[in-house]
Amino acid sequence: MRDDLMQGILEYLLTIPEGKVVTYKQVAEYLGNPGYARIVGNLLHVNPDPERYPCFQVVNHKGRLAPNFGFGGAEAQKIRLERDGIRVSEDYYVDLEEYQWKEG
Repeated sequence: MRDDLMQGILEYLLTIPEGKVVTYKQVAEYLGNPGYARIVGNLLHVNPDPERYPCFQVVNHKGRLAPNFGFGGAEAQKIRLERDGIRVSEDYYVDLEEYQWKEG
């Protein structure tokens, strides 16, 4: 089951437009279970190819970056988001009203 979840997560990451973010819950909903948000977060820490699969575009439900972002911490996530044109506050939040991708 874990491999299926990871594959679903990776596929979803490829659909997120540049300059946008999604929440862990959005990814979980895509997988068919909004209760999987924490599982999504845990699996993103073992992303096999963070250059190909942009896990840095996933934030929590309040827009907060991952304090323990698996690929260099919150500061590294912030740098990557800013490179995509997303403003990140000094306390590591993005404005979901402005940057959250709403599919459909």
